[in-house]
Amino acid sequence: MSHEIVLSVRNATKVYPGTQALKGVDFDVRKGAVNVLVGENGAGKSTLMKIIAGVEQPTTGEVILDGQPVSLPDTATASKHGIGIVFQELNLFPNMTIAENIFIGREKTRGFVDIDAKAQNTSARALLKRLEHANAPDTPVGDLRIGEQQIVEIAKALAQDARILILDEPTSALSATEVEILFGVIRELKAQGVAIVYISHRLEELVRIGDYITVLRDGRITGAQGMADVDVPWIVRAMIGSSSKDFAKTLHHDYGPEILSVEDMTLPRKGGGFTVDHVSLTLKAGEIVGIYGLMGAGRTELFDCIMGRADGATGRVTLAGQELTDRSIHGRIKRGIALIPEDRKAEGLVQILSVAENMTMSSLSSFTKLFHLDVGAERASVRDYVKRLAVKVAGIDNPVSSLSGGNQQKIVIGKALMTGPKVLLMDEPSRGIDIGAKAEVFRVMRELAAQGLGILFVTSDLEEVMELSDRIVVMSNGRVTGERLRAETDEPEIVALSAAGHIRPTAPSTASELSR
Repeated sequence: MSHEIVLSVRNATKVYPGTQALKGVDFDVRKGAVNVLVGENGAGKSTLMKIIAGVEQPTTGEVILDGQPVSLPDTATASKHGIGIVFQELNLFPNMTIAENIFIGREKTRGFVDIDAKAQNTSARALLKRLEHANAPDTPVGDLRIGEQQIVEIAKALAQDARILILDEPTSALSATEVEILFGVIRELKAQGVAIVYISHRLEELVRIGDYITVLRDGRITGAQGMADVDVPWIVRAMIGSSSKDFAKTLHHDYGPEILSVEDMTLPRKGGGFTVDHVSLTLKAGEIVGIYGLMGAGRTELFDCIMGRADGATGRVTLAGQELTDRSIHGRIKRGIALIPEDRKAEGLVQILSVAENMTMSSLSSFTKLFHLDVGAERASVRDYVKRLAVKVAGIDNPVSSLSGGNQQKIVIGKALMTGPKVLLMDEPSRGIDIGAKAEVFRVMRELAAQGLGILFVTSDLEEVMELSDRIVVMSNGRVTGERLRAETDEPEIVALSAAGHIRPTAPSTASELSR
């Protein structure tokens, strides 16, 4: 069955300071079909989608809608053209009702005097019925399961008469049951002629739900086919290339004894199942272990469990041979575990404070004499770490917000190191920083490991886990699906392990086989 092309991107490039995210990309969106877009983190998927949704504008190239070039300077203009996007991070107000969330910013009014709640509820009820959503329009969004919230986000887009709907990792936080509900909604939208752009790392999903697939790698299109003509190995080859990359380690050293042991760590998921599903792993002093997995694999939640941040977690954490019974974050830091969070701006730094104040925030007690802070010792220590980490800053009294992303990340690392940790947990250590800053952070990590620090880091970047790790632990759907020494594995095997929790052992590998 052929599908009419409703939107095209032609020869799109997007240049940011220090990097080129898109390099001459051509992309077609077909009406009444699921147009799958896949690629590694950093391949350019989000940038391409932001251009289509009016969030970003291409440096060069054009967007063609219904055969005519269009300008999409903002999301409001894209919405007027019928383009809606549901981002991976849901953008809902939990204390407001479903109907209020659907019409937020576009409220129905009575004579421009007050909000017509009855009209909003009526329209919302019709949208929810279309999406087979059972909850009443006046239900608070905070009372909904995550999958139901995802449906509300889709309803928001459809309320703007979206005929092109972009879904960015829509199943990353959904249970198997909620995934089936979402797939049912997608099939219904297809039947109504809506063009779906579907972004996912989950290979089985792509084969099941997709009609066409486009693969991005390093800002370029490396494959575009009808889904019936491809299989999982083809997708992997297009994503990562035919040959595995090998990254030489710049520092070589022997490992020390086991420094960290996590046994049978479990964290129940709200609504049933487990976010962290009986995970066990070990880490030696001086070793760098990478935890690779897709969004929703439970990697960040595992770190929360280890740090004592997750209520309801069970399992044992042993540090340097001693079981940690204190479940407070302060207690774990004091015993020698430090966390560098994924979101450094929200959880790692206080933007209005200086470099020095941020770096010593977790270790002030070590500079305290009786009831007084030894400011001289504090500042000397900060200067030492700034020098060791090669932080580019004019002065330690400058606000941390004045630094680049890479240098802010080094401040977060310095803040953790000043607590004197035995184990460093790093959640997506290179997220949001440019290539040069990434290389600097990697250098720091290798030097710390050479000094005997055990490093456990989470990443969804395949190249990163292959370059940095001494050993790789792969997670999928909250479970460990494989563990490999870096020297004894390659990228295709790691990709396959990360999808192992989603691909049935007997599943057919092509869309044509699935249709039989």
